[in-house]
Amino acid sequence: MKTSAVAAFALVVAIAAGAGYWAGGQKKAPSGDTASAAAPAAPAGKKLLYYRNPMGLPDTSQTPKKDSMGMDYIPVYEGEDEGGGNEVKVSTAKVQKLGVKVEAASLRELSRPIRAAGRVEVDERRLHNVAPKFEGWVEKLHVNATGQPVAKGQPLFEAYSPELVSAQREYQLAAQGLAALKDAPPDAQASMRRLADAALARLSNWDISSEQIERLKSGGEATRTLTYRAPAGGVVLEKKAVAGMRFMPGEMLFQIADTGGIWVIADVFERDIGSLSVGQKASVRINAYPDKIFEGRIAYIYPTLKAETRTVPIRVELANPGGLLRPAMYASVEVGSGSTAKVVTVPTSAVIDSGTRQTILVQKGEGRFEPREVKLGARGDDYVEVKDGVQEGEQVVVAANFLIDSESNLKAALGGMSEPTKASVSHQTVGTLDAIDSKAGTVTVTHEPVASLKWPAMTMEFVPANPSLVAGFKPGAAISFEFVERKPGEWVITKLESRKR
Repeated sequence: MKTSAVAAFALVVAIAAGAGYWAGGQKKAPSGDTASAAAPAAPAGKKLLYYRNPMGLPDTSQTPKKDSMGMDYIPVYEGEDEGGGNEVKVSTAKVQKLGVKVEAASLRELSRPIRAAGRVEVDERRLHNVAPKFEGWVEKLHVNATGQPVAKGQPLFEAYSPELVSAQREYQLAAQGLAALKDAPPDAQASMRRLADAALARLSNWDISSEQIERLKSGGEATRTLTYRAPAGGVVLEKKAVAGMRFMPGEMLFQIADTGGIWVIADVFERDIGSLSVGQKASVRINAYPDKIFEGRIAYIYPTLKAETRTVPIRVELANPGGLLRPAMYASVEVGSGSTAKVVTVPTSAVIDSGTRQTILVQKGEGRFEPREVKLGARGDDYVEVKDGVQEGEQVVVAANFLIDSESNLKAALGGMSEPTKASVSHQTVGTLDAIDSKAGTVTVTHEPVASLKWPAMTMEFVPANPSLVAGFKPGAAISFEFVERKPGEWVITKLESRKR
């Protein structure tokens, strides 16, 4: 009976122990929720710091957990914690709501075509004015219309001048006299030859052609009129000559332009002129010929700026063998600018320009942005060079950066980039000048208590702000002085006066 009781007790203990073991095993098994909130594996070489609220709220946790909406807290690893005081935090929800977009700063060739409006003009070096050098009358016109094309040497008009006829007859008389004096003394012949040469010189100065002079010298008759010919091939731009009109010396009767080569004058904005240089290739499009591109080069950059339009004229020279380009036509000029070397660039939309400085937002982590002041270089159509402030590969905000500025008080963060220097606080006291060390540039002073610093009376070393402050003072002098702390532990006397004991 006793044996069976012991056996029954042992069986009960065994069952209880088994049940306890099973219950304990059930208690330790992780639930589905707990498993989903388990910490993800940390990136290699990085230490897990804490978990932060996924909605950007300030609460954190040292263990994985979920928020009230069932979202997992986000792990923060070493190197991803709050950086400098200049960083801007924006909640993940707001980042998504604002539509923030980022793009990596990258190396690229930065080129930007400079475009300018222009107009076709006559090459000033190809303009020719026809203006007789004597007084006369227009007897006959051979070219009688503005815009008429002419060839070099083509007759333009015939002019009559009494002076012209008189000069020819003077030469003829001198030539006849020279022939009659062939047996006369040399002095007489020389005098007559000078008269003949003077008459020929006068005719030559009046632009009489060499053929007419030779004909006159060979015994030809004096002509009543002089035929004026085109000095160059081209187009008659201006015609003032009218049959029967009287003209005075130097009066322009015709203006002829050689249109085989023309100018295109384009007005370039002031900000672009630094990217241009003489010799650069330029492409010109004319409104009249939209399918044609005329290639030329910048021949000249004018030294003056038009104040009304803030533009600088440039000159592109083009060949015009077919005469397609006509003066006063509208033109569009495009000049490529930029270097072929690759530089660090960001989209132009990434730059926040306050007018006094340029700033870019660099993404430092999820919902964290660092404003950086940058130095910009050349600009392209869509990208701008960053000379300093951003490295290749860094993620910069290219959309909603101004909204982040407004949302996160960016201006306060930017203010931390260049904190104003604290003003030095001046202190006053009196004492005795104990010693002056000229080599070290210091003085030893026993001073009374300084209330503003809560100092007791003591003897200490000061640095005069200027050696002239202690000029005329000797050890043992009673003084009153003002001093400031220039850097930790260095006290500088800024004002020193003697006092009565």
